[in-house]
Amino acid sequence: MIPAPFIYHRPTNLADAIKLLADFGEEGRPLAGGHSLIPMMKLRLATPEHLVDLHAISTLRGISHNGDRIVIGAMTTQHELLQSDLIQSSLPILRETILAIADPQVRYRGTVGGNVANGDPGNDLPALMMTLGGEYVLEGFSGTRTVAARDFYLGAYFTMLDPGEILTAITIPVPPSGHGYAYEKLKRKIGDYATAAAAVVLTMEGGKVQTCSIGLTNLSDKPLLAEKAASSVVGSTLDDVSLKNAAAAAEAVMAPAADERGPVEYRRHVGGIMVMRALKRAAGKAS
Repeated sequence: MIPAPFIYHRPTNLADAIKLLADFGEEGRPLAGGHSLIPMMKLRLATPEHLVDLHAISTLRGISHNGDRIVIGAMTTQHELLQSDLIQSSLPILRETILAIADPQVRYRGTVGGNVANGDPGNDLPALMMTLGGEYVLEGFSGTRTVAARDFYLGAYFTMLDPGEILTAITIPVPPSGHGYAYEKLKRKIGDYATAAAAVVLTMEGGKVQTCSIGLTNLSDKPLLAEKAASSVVGSTLDDVSLKNAAAAAEAVMAPAADERGPVEYRRHVGGIMVMRALKRAAGKAS
């Protein structure tokens, strides 16, 4: 289908973009990579009267180290993250996860901000940002605020973003040296959303888990933190019993929908398997 008529705007600075969105209110939408918005417009599920393209705003791109955090501009593409030595050395799980997103053509255009901002439960980066303790910088006509990724997602396509606000940057604390990490994703084919996926970041000492965080993708109407599953493995050697207990605790918070990827029982079951695989692989990388 063809989208409904709209007026296209391409501001060159953030202040102008914010003013445009404030002026248009509910009739204006920011445009990042467009992989979610444009298909919805073609299906007439979204019919904004104004599109505010953010690509010409250079201040929304870039990757930097600020104290103990990595700062990523929202319009930084997934491909640019893959090419970053800073991401490779400080946040290797981010690179691993991005390689599981769709295909190179999508990653050349898709932005990190677009992936995390629109609240699509099938997107891979939101649960990862929650797992890493990431925060989102939101800017609007009334000022700037920071929201933790774990508090940002309220439901499918429903987030803490107020009308007219733009997610301008993501900040992520640098994990400790020697941490282990893994992103395990089951999907039907290249380019598909996950049937189930799990992100794990942990530290080990003396063969036992010291800290652990587990995030879940596409296993509810929003990304999830499996906090009880993560706490259950702290102090363990990740033996078979500990892994099975963690999987069961993670499955308890899952609420997947039955769809073409499988019935609820199947998706919950493979979600638990992804958690166990991610824990084992992350532990193998920890030092």
